Amino acid sequence: MDPVAGHVPGAVNVPTALNLTADGRFRTVPELREEYAAVGAVPGADVAAYCGSGVTACLDVLALELVGVRAGLYPGSWSGWITDPTRPVARG
Repeated sequence: MDPVAGHVPGAVNVPTALNLTADGRFRTVPELREEYAAVGAVPGADVAAYCGSGVTACLDVLALELVGVRAGLYPGSWSGWITDPTRPVARG
């Protein structure tokens, strides 16, 4: 959808759907903790969440709060990030 493909350098992908069970409820805190710890999102780490539009990343911020990880929300999202051509773009 966006005219530029890629991601913010240093970002790791944790699909928002991994926060939820098949019936749409949040997974247990231990399950969420394990999922996020696997990508380095642990208490005390600098963590921010973003997505394509800034909406689904809110679920990630909530899931992270449940496991004791303070995370910021980048509301500009990927769509906002790429509006400034001086910002780096990672691919792959």
